[in-house]
Amino acid sequence: MIQRRWANLSLLAVTAVWGATFIVVKRATEDLAPFPFLAIRFAIAFITLLPFVWVGRHHLTKTGIWKGLALGCFLFGGYATQTIGMQYTTASNAGFITGLSVVLVPALVTSTTHKLPHPTLVLGIISATLGLALLSLGDNLRFNQGDLLVLICAFFFALHIFFVGRYAPTENATVLAAGQILAVSILSTLFSLIFPQGSLQFTSYAWFGILLTAIPATSLAFYIQTKMQQFTTPTQTALICSAEPVFSALFAFLLAGEILPLRGLTGAALVLAGMLTAELSGSQEDLESKEGLRP
Repeated sequence: MIQRRWANLSLLAVTAVWGATFIVVKRATEDLAPFPFLAIRFAIAFITLLPFVWVGRHHLTKTGIWKGLALGCFLFGGYATQTIGMQYTTASNAGFITGLSVVLVPALVTSTTHKLPHPTLVLGIISATLGLALLSLGDNLRFNQGDLLVLICAFFFALHIFFVGRYAPTENATVLAAGQILAVSILSTLFSLIFPQGSLQFTSYAWFGILLTAIPATSLAFYIQTKMQQFTTPTQTALICSAEPVFSALFAFLLAGEILPLRGLTGAALVLAGMLTAELSGSQEDLESKEGLRP
């Protein structure tokens, strides 16, 4: 129980970092197109992990490397479809649809374990989903041609969380983190070369965004996620990650003075309530038995 709570707090800290850097990434990618930005960001993150991979080289196995690369493919799939899809839909639609991974992860778990989530987990999922809708969607909801791509993005992110939960208990966290970060960097580089890119200005702010996100929001964040998912469940991880727009709004207020309307504050409260409901949903043994953490 204590391990699970520390793991969830660590994942919450990672989510806070992702939320805090959202405004920085958004501004940096105005100068440097998203795929080149991701390629350099993840390459630097991989380089920072190399000393730790070398120290723990006795953990290097073909299985661990291939699993890490597979995780990276899911992660890149999420970034790529989100980036392309956002060109053809609204930011509000993209934010909400991406957040639907909070629903997709327990659906994946149920399909593989043939066990329904605990009723209080279901309540937490519903609360978080409603909160995401209030946080992300405006009054004039309309569907756009990019929404399907963003929905595919949500599936990729859900698959990433789901398989991290499967691989983390048996593989070394550094190897898995390094493998997925390397895969994202390579695939982002290939996409940068294959597809026409927008702005390619290596401004001081673009480099600031790259360097700021490379370690705390990439190498450290994905290492912590991989390590801590040994002690918690994919569904709880998805619920915790659903708080990213809450932290994004909080830091937008602190750094840019943006104020959430009452609707947004209500949504943030529902997301946090969903997380708290899930945290209080029962013992670690109950969660593990329902999500198949134990072999």
